[in-house]
Amino acid sequence: VQLVESGGGLAEPGGSLTLSCATSGFAFSVSVLSWARQAPGQGLEYIASIFDRDNTSYADSVKGRFTITRDNIKNTIGLQMNNLKPEDTGVYYCVLGDDHNVEFLGQGTQVTVSS
Repeated sequence: VQLVESGGGLAEPGGSLTLSCATSGFAFSVSVLSWARQAPGQGLEYIASIFDRDNTSYADSVKGRFTITRDNIKNTIGLQMNNLKPEDTGVYYCVLGDDHNVEFLGQGTQVTVSS
């Protein structure tokens, strides 16, 4: 299994970033995939999961601001992050599975929200 995140970086409060995760090595189209993040000094927080194109779930902390997507042709998932806040700062991980059943995590990409 490989999960490779990209798209992290620095954004100002109120700005946007888009993360992407390229995957291989498993049956993508029938798998649950998620995004999780870890803020400095904090534990892992699951923020979004996607079961199929129309079946998604979000943590309250990102609901209405973040959107998770999947492409079953390219075997990728994405995370569109809008109206970013300083508390969104952290390392963002692509996850095969969800918070109830974690099968694999990517290496992560840093997101920093600061003016």
